[in-house]
Amino acid sequence: MKHELAREWLRAAYSDIVVLHKIVDDEYITHMTAFHSQQAIEKILKAILEYHSDEVPKKHDILMLKDRVMPYLQIDNEDLFEDLNALYIDSRYPGNMGLLPYGKPTLKDAKEFYDFTNAFFIEVCELLNIELKDIRE
Repeated sequence: MKHELAREWLRAAYSDIVVLHKIVDDEYITHMTAFHSQQAIEKILKAILEYHSDEVPKKHDILMLKDRVMPYLQIDNEDLFEDLNALYIDSRYPGNMGLLPYGKPTLKDAKEFYDFTNAFFIEVCELLNIELKDIRE
């Protein structure tokens, strides 16, 4: 059961990654690339918690979720997590829609978010022994 729930979280994350793949090169919507990156990472972290039968909080704070999965996985890119976490929270208000502390994410930022999210997804699928073909079904 725990593996199936983890797989469902990864399926949900994969949907965001498919969107990311389609929009990552569009400079106009770099804030949406950042948003979908945050969403995918949140779901990936929740998949890890589900897999290990930990309580999955109904929170969107990926820094808190990252801390909760540290016993199972080492995550080194703290700055990226902080940027995406702040962006997600701030994007809930119109004046800050998808802004990093220095403004709208650049195309370079968007590609960095996408690359990290995609690599993190693959790493976690391998860690949880869940094949991509099982996610796509």
